[in-house]
Amino acid sequence: MRTKINTYIVSLTMIAFSLFNGCQSPDELLPSVSRNGINSIVAAFENGAGEFVGLSTEGSNEIVIPIPYFFPESSNNEVTQAMLSKMRVRANLDDNVIVEPSLFFMDLTKSNTITVTDQRKEKKQYTVRAEVRKSNACLIEEFSLPELGLTGVINQQERTISIVSLDNLPPTRANVRLSHHATISPNPVTTEIDYNNEVTFVVTAHDGVTTNTYRVNKSIPNKIDMGIREGSFKIMFEKRLANDLGITTINMTGGIAVTKDYVVLNTRGEGSVYINARTGVKVGTIDLGAITGGLTNFYNTADRDGNILINNLAPNAGTFKIWKLTSVTGTPELFIDWDTSGSTAIGRKVSINGSIDGNAIITAGLHSATNQFARWTVVNGVLTSHTPEIVTISGYSWSNNNVDIVCTSDTDVTADYFVIGYSDNRLARVRGTTNTVVAALNQNDPNYIGNAVDYVEFNKGKYVTYNHVNSFTWGAADQVWVINADGNFSGSASSVALWTSPANRYGANAIMAPVNGNGTGDVAFRVSDDGYFLYFYFMFTNGYVVGVQFDCIDM
Repeated sequence: MRTKINTYIVSLTMIAFSLFNGCQSPDELLPSVSRNGINSIVAAFENGAGEFVGLSTEGSNEIVIPIPYFFPESSNNEVTQAMLSKMRVRANLDDNVIVEPSLFFMDLTKSNTITVTDQRKEKKQYTVRAEVRKSNACLIEEFSLPELGLTGVINQQERTISIVSLDNLPPTRANVRLSHHATISPNPVTTEIDYNNEVTFVVTAHDGVTTNTYRVNKSIPNKIDMGIREGSFKIMFEKRLANDLGITTINMTGGIAVTKDYVVLNTRGEGSVYINARTGVKVGTIDLGAITGGLTNFYNTADRDGNILINNLAPNAGTFKIWKLTSVTGTPELFIDWDTSGSTAIGRKVSINGSIDGNAIITAGLHSATNQFARWTVVNGVLTSHTPEIVTISGYSWSNNNVDIVCTSDTDVTADYFVIGYSDNRLARVRGTTNTVVAALNQNDPNYIGNAVDYVEFNKGKYVTYNHVNSFTWGAADQVWVINADGNFSGSASSVALWTSPANRYGANAIMAPVNGNGTGDVAFRVSDDGYFLYFYFMFTNGYVVGVQFDCIDM
């Protein structure tokens, strides 16, 4: 069989470690004794790229260095004989062991003889050569049915893919990501296939020999007992607002509304752009008609049933209004019209728990106050009043118009709620019965702005998310966190988060886009209709919109 030639010394090291840490102490430390002399040989291309470890055949003095057929392996760049003719080669040797001739560059298009002299002056010869090998990797790494909005759940150990759906599925094409240079038969990318019954795919590696067989089934799998399955996180898409979606207005994309099929990006003064909620591909633009305006279609969000809520900025645009859209092709209908008498500033963020077709609680922070928000209720599809209840929070305050509040219930106004606002910059849980802060995470850097929060219940678990926005060029920020709302709600966000986005990866500063002068962004959860998937979306103004998937499938 083939093994790495440093296996033996690893075993000796483990034995020595066990002896050193055992209950008996050695009387003296003896000098090491060379057994192999040479422990490993590693080759790289002339420019230093790559790291290819030599393999030895048991009982043989031949060392074969496998080189991939393509380099990088994800490319179509074939490795040539010229590239092999001058390879950098280095060896790991025991103490006081020498190798001749000295290693530096080696022509690996042919066999090379080296002599290793160990500590006892005993010599051993090896032949070293390269062998270009086609990859034997043959996995299905991703599988989805984009036209149906379904993503396959892959169990690599069982070689199965589950399509979670209760519906009768029409024949459709798939999106598939395979191991580099592998092929699949039949090809679901070019062939419409019926997935209502089991489908078998054979994936063949680039070497033409190694294969894996996958079985795809439409199924209803078991769920784990509670919450998100560990390790189920997956980035569905990451799209730059300008380059990928054509949104070039600066500082005007402030909110996202998530429906079953789309993510709607509000762009003030223009029709809202909507993208596929699974792929991030731009689908179209909503015609907002008469409510199109820089201060009119100022922000948007969506309820549990996919109704899109669009609001203006008051008092700049007059009385505070919220319009509803039942679909991306619908016409805006006035839903809330609150006469603030010109004294109350509101509208930079609005949150909703529930559905305006049933029960809902709608909240929006006041910018003319530092610790108050407006709250509307919807009962059995009817708005109880255009005039909201004004709620005052004890132990929390904000400034510079940046605040967002979300309730944990769609019916109970005394339920707890979450708040994030600048310059307090703490995600806080507020007791709904007393409107007093009862728990909070550590304050984020006061140079950065927290101004978006959302809450969701998924598979009997409760989760909250919020953002951290860099409005200038002060360094790393532009981050979001997904947090267990019933967990240890103290300490830093990163220390308690189930998932954290990379700092300074998706904001405007990270991609050298125009500075996010408004310091805005947004976050939103949505649970799939079947309850198996939790979708999470976030956006940083002038930066990216990102879609993330979690699941609760028992695998």
